[in-house]
Amino acid sequence: MDTLLDAPRDVVLLLPGQGAQYPRMAAGLYDSDPAFTDAVDRCLALFPDGELLRDDWLAEQPAIGIDDVRRAQPLLFTLDYALGRMVLSWGVRPAALLGHSVGELAAATLAGVFTLEDAVAVMHDRVTRIAPTEPGGMLTVAGTPDDLRPFLARHPHIAIGARNAPRQTVLAGLSAPLRAIAADLRGAGITTLPVAAHHPFHSPVLAPLFRDLTLYRRITAHPPLFPLWSAFTRTRLEADTVADPALWAGHPVAPVHFWPTLDKLLSTGRHLLLETGPGKGLTTIACRHRSVKLGRHTAAALLPARPRTPDDDRLHTDRARELLHTTTALAPQPA
Repeated sequence: MDTLLDAPRDVVLLLPGQGAQYPRMAAGLYDSDPAFTDAVDRCLALFPDGELLRDDWLAEQPAIGIDDVRRAQPLLFTLDYALGRMVLSWGVRPAALLGHSVGELAAATLAGVFTLEDAVAVMHDRVTRIAPTEPGGMLTVAGTPDDLRPFLARHPHIAIGARNAPRQTVLAGLSAPLRAIAADLRGAGITTLPVAAHHPFHSPVLAPLFRDLTLYRRITAHPPLFPLWSAFTRTRLEADTVADPALWAGHPVAPVHFWPTLDKLLSTGRHLLLETGPGKGLTTIACRHRSVKLGRHTAAALLPARPRTPDDDRLHTDRARELLHTTTALAPQPA
């Protein structure tokens, strides 16, 4: 028996962002898991349109589609946060939290950097600023940033929005330039896939919207209660860095360096990476890492990869909880 591979693992929560959303994500846990339900209710009560958010989240035919920024962003934040609160209610004390895009704000809230009231104010402010702007989007490309430099030189209005994996780069920009570079890439035989987004997140296009730091300067940022890693700075955040208003105001504009940050985090120990949000996008990325393939780390998701039944939500969550008991030092729940 390999005692190193069998040793208990520390839990890392991975919180997904834009593109992970799907209809009725995690709805099967609502009114089923008390901690999740309470966190959702507290969060939605703080949004000015919280009842409409709940209605569209749970509806089979929502009035506003899930990919619209007015639904995707606040609901991703709410569900990432609520799922995190559910996991914490199981007795998990995370060794680290790492969010992708809006998932980082949810991670910071779980870590106690922001009160829920302040985090929702930031979330609502972002949506209010972005929603009326010119439409755009994001494009996942099978290639490295170096592979894409010639294309970016021909399409200067497109930027790299995220580095998700060594050969998974996300581009961002307004609709017409994004269509042009997509056609150029496909013509060169490079695989592309649109991200479910109607705006150019993590692009300089949004920079003018977030120059006013008034809201962010009014909010108090507290030292993290759990180790909090940032895919924007590529480092662990400390008390001084979380207190920088420009860091949080710049999230919708700055690129997401998920893979380099994950790589650094994985060097700190042996972990169970638990995707604490909708889908399995971050789990799939993590499973490409060499140390995960070699068994040093395990990656799992709380929820299905796509819309299924409420029973499927609960089944996936139960399996994840069982995995926590078998691979970490978490004490089993009483019968």
